[in-house]
Amino acid sequence: MKSRTWSSHVDLVGFLFIIWGLLTALVGLSTLALGIGAVALITSASRGGSGGQFAAGLTVAAFTTLAIIAIVWGVAHTLVGVSVRRHRASARLVALMLGSVDLLLLPYGTALGVYTLWVLLNEEGKALFQLGEGPGIR
Repeated sequence: MKSRTWSSHVDLVGFLFIIWGLLTALVGLSTLALGIGAVALITSASRGGSGGQFAAGLTVAAFTTLAIIAIVWGVAHTLVGVSVRRHRASARLVALMLGSVDLLLLPYGTALGVYTLWVLLNEEGKALFQLGEGPGIR
């Protein structure tokens, strides 16, 4: 019975990783749209000195960099979430690493990180990821 409860916790961690990943990727895509908007400002600016173009270029670089980081972070969480729900042993370690970094992302990342560490570091949670055990591919 206890194993079934921990399996539910592990499935919830995987589901939350998928949701967190999709939302993060969506934020990344919207940030990328802002970067594209900044590019449009650069190309449409016919007046002003190089100061305005420099600022717009810096904005493009910042938005594009943040967007790429957010998209990669989101895709990683989504892929790991799917693998955690399948109880793959390697996914547990990657989820622990991502969850540890998520602790820094207040407030929702912190909650996800704490819950991930609590579930996946528990002995019963670990047992679900032993090779040859677990539900396999769903």
